[in-house]
Amino acid sequence: MKPALNNQIKDALKQSFIKLAPQTQIKNPVMLVVYLGAVLTTLLFFLSLAGFRDANPGFILAIALILWFTVLFANFAEAIAESRGRAQADSLRSARQDVKAKKLVSAGDPSNYSEVLSSSLKKGDIVYVVAGEQIPMDGEVIDGAASVDESAITGESAPVIRESGGDRSAVTGGTFLISDWLIVKITAEAGESFLDKMIAMVEGASRKKTPNEIALQILLVTLTVIFLVVTATLLPFTHFVSGLVGSGAMLSFTVAIALLVCLAPTTIGALLSSIGIAGMSRLNQANVLAMSGRAIEAAGDVDVLLLDKTGTITLGNRQASEFLPISGVSEEELADAAQLSSIADETAEGRSIAVLAKQRFDIRGRDMAALNAEFIEFSAKTRMSGIDYNADPAEATEAAEATEAAETAETADPAEAAEAAEATEAAEAADSKGQREEIRKGAGDAVKQYVLQKGGQWPQECDQIVKGVAEVGGTPLVVARNGRVLGVIHLKDIVKNGVKERFDDMRKIGIRTIMITGDNPMTAAAIAAEAGVDDFLAEATPEAKLKLIREYQSSGHLVAMTGDGTNDAPALAQADVAVAMNSGTQAAKEAGNMVDLDSSPTKLIDIVRIGKQLLMTRGALTTFSVTNDVAKYFAIIPVLFFGIFPQLTVLNFMHLTSSTTAILSAIIYNALIIIALIPLALRGVKYRELPAGKMLARNLLVFGLGGLVSPFIAIKLIDLILTLCGVK
Repeated sequence: MKPALNNQIKDALKQSFIKLAPQTQIKNPVMLVVYLGAVLTTLLFFLSLAGFRDANPGFILAIALILWFTVLFANFAEAIAESRGRAQADSLRSARQDVKAKKLVSAGDPSNYSEVLSSSLKKGDIVYVVAGEQIPMDGEVIDGAASVDESAITGESAPVIRESGGDRSAVTGGTFLISDWLIVKITAEAGESFLDKMIAMVEGASRKKTPNEIALQILLVTLTVIFLVVTATLLPFTHFVSGLVGSGAMLSFTVAIALLVCLAPTTIGALLSSIGIAGMSRLNQANVLAMSGRAIEAAGDVDVLLLDKTGTITLGNRQASEFLPISGVSEEELADAAQLSSIADETAEGRSIAVLAKQRFDIRGRDMAALNAEFIEFSAKTRMSGIDYNADPAEATEAAEATEAAETAETADPAEAAEAAEATEAAEAADSKGQREEIRKGAGDAVKQYVLQKGGQWPQECDQIVKGVAEVGGTPLVVARNGRVLGVIHLKDIVKNGVKERFDDMRKIGIRTIMITGDNPMTAAAIAAEAGVDDFLAEATPEAKLKLIREYQSSGHLVAMTGDGTNDAPALAQADVAVAMNSGTQAAKEAGNMVDLDSSPTKLIDIVRIGKQLLMTRGALTTFSVTNDVAKYFAIIPVLFFGIFPQLTVLNFMHLTSSTTAILSAIIYNALIIIALIPLALRGVKYRELPAGKMLARNLLVFGLGGLVSPFIAIKLIDLILTLCGVK
C-alpha cells in the first residue's frame, strides 16, 4: 500500500471520530436518526445495568455498538472522499506564500516602487515582477512578456508565455517568473485569489449541496419520517395485540430503533455526500476546477456541446497536403517556388510546405547568402509572405565577392587602390547581371491584387482550384513568381484521430455536437462532415455564439462550451457549463463556472463524462439502497412478529433462527454494506455510452436486482454465523 494512501486512510479514520460531533451529524438528517439511535441504545444499555431492562443487556450493547459503527462507517465514507482533496489542498497551500511585492506608483516607471507584502495588495494595485520572483497575486499583464512556471497550479513543468494584450494576459498568484519581466495589475483581494478558491473547493470547505442532492435528501428524509411513524406505531400495536391474543410480547425500544435503522434509506444517506465529493475530486484530478458542485451536475445533464474547431476537432496546425499547379506549370516548379518562399517561415504551415516539397521532389535548403535573399514576413494587412532574391546564384556570388573585395581593399597603396577600383567595377557589372526575382504566397484575393498590380494576368483556372480546395475544407494558398501565377498549395486541417468515434458515442447518449469556427461556411461544412459533428456555426462572432446558446436554451436544452478570450465572456456567462481556459483572460475565467488548468479545449468532452458518471453513480446507489430496504423488510418483519402471529412462520422462507438473530443480522448487514460500497461511491460506476433508456434498464437490472437479492443472501449467512456462535 502506498504511503500517500496510508496517510489518507489514517486521516479519514481520525476525521470519522471528529465528525461524531452533533453539529456535524445534524447536516445529514438520515444519518442523524442512526446517530440518535446509537445514543439512545447506549443509554438503554446503561439503564439495563441499573435494573431498568428494555431487553437483554448483551443484545442492547450489540445493537448500540453496531449503530455506532454504522455512523462511523458513514463518516469514513465522507472523510476518505475529502482526504483526497485535503492532500491536493496541502500542496496548493505550499504555493501560497506571503511574499514581498514591488508595488509601482505608475505603470510607466518600473524603477519607482515600494516593497509591500502580497497580503496587503488591493484590487487595482500595479506591481513589477522580474525573473526569479513569485507573482504575488492574481492579475492582468499590462506590460511585458515572460515565461511563467505554473506547475504549482497545473502540475505541468513546461513554462507558459504570459504577455500583455490578447488572450494570454492573466497570471495567477503563487506562480513564478522564470524569464524577463512583467507589469501586472492586481485583480483579486487577499483571500479571494484563484489559489484560495482552489484550496477551498478541493477541501470541500465551500462545497454546497446541489439542487439534485437537496431534492434527493428531501425524498430520503420523507421516507425516514414515514418509517419513523410506522416503527413508533408498532410499539403500542404489538402491546395491544399481544395482550389480545395472549401470545408473544411487545417490541422492545431497542428492537424498534434497530428496525427503524434497517428500514430507513441509510445506505444512500451515508454515501450521498461522498459521491458528490468524489465527483468533484475526479474533476480535480483531470486538472479542472469547478466553482460549484452544481456545475458538475449540469455537465451530466448537458445535451448540447459547442466545440471550437481548432485544437478540439482539428490538430490546430494546418499542413500542406498537395501542390496544384495551373496549366503550363509543372508541379515541381510550383513546389520549388513554394519551398523557397517558406524557408524562413517558422509557422507549422510554412514548415509543412518545405517538408512536402522535400518529400515529393527532394528539394532541399538553399544558400541564402548566395541568393542575397530578402524575406517578406506575413502581415495581417497584406495577407502574404514571400522572398526576393537574385535570379542566378553564380552571378549573385560573384557580385557579393566583388563587392566585399572593393570594401576591404586598402586605398593607401596606389596599386591596391587601382585593384579596389577594378573590383568595384566588377561588382557593379556582376550585380547588373543578377536580376531580382519575387515569389509571393498567400490568400487568393491578396495574391490576385499583387499579380494585377505587377501587370500580370489572373487565370480563371486558379479561381476554380481555390474554390475546389475550399469546398473540401482546405485552405488555399496561391503562389506567384514575378507577377505570374504558378498554382495553389492545399493546406488541410487535420481532424484528430478518434474524434468522429467520440462524437458517435456522444450521439448515442443524446448529446448534440456543434462545431464553432471562424472559417467560411463552405470550409466549415467540409470539416464538419469529416469530423462527424451534428451541426456547425461558421464565421462565428461573439454575438453569434451568444445567440446560438440562447436559442438552444429557449428550446429546453442545456449547453456546454469552452472559451479563453474576453470576447468569449458573454457566451461563457450564458452557457450552463462554461469551461474557461487557465491561459485565458481574467474576464473569461470570471464568466465561466469551471477553469481548465491545462487549457485543453478537448477537456469539455471529459468533463461531460465525469458529470454523467456522477449522476449515474448517485442514481445507481439510490436504486440499490431503496431495493435493499424492501428486501430487508421482507427478510426480517415476519420473524419479528411470528411470536404474536404464528401463521407468519410460513413467510420465514429464509429459516432465520430467531427474532434476535434476524434483527442482529439485518443491522450488521446494514453497516457492512456501507463499507462495501465506499469504493464504488469514490470510483463511480463505469461510464458507458448508452441511450438513457438502456442505461436505466441496465441500472435497474444490476443495482435494482442486486439490491433485492444481496440482503437475503447476506442476512442468511450472518444469521448462520451468529447461530454457530451461540446467539439465540
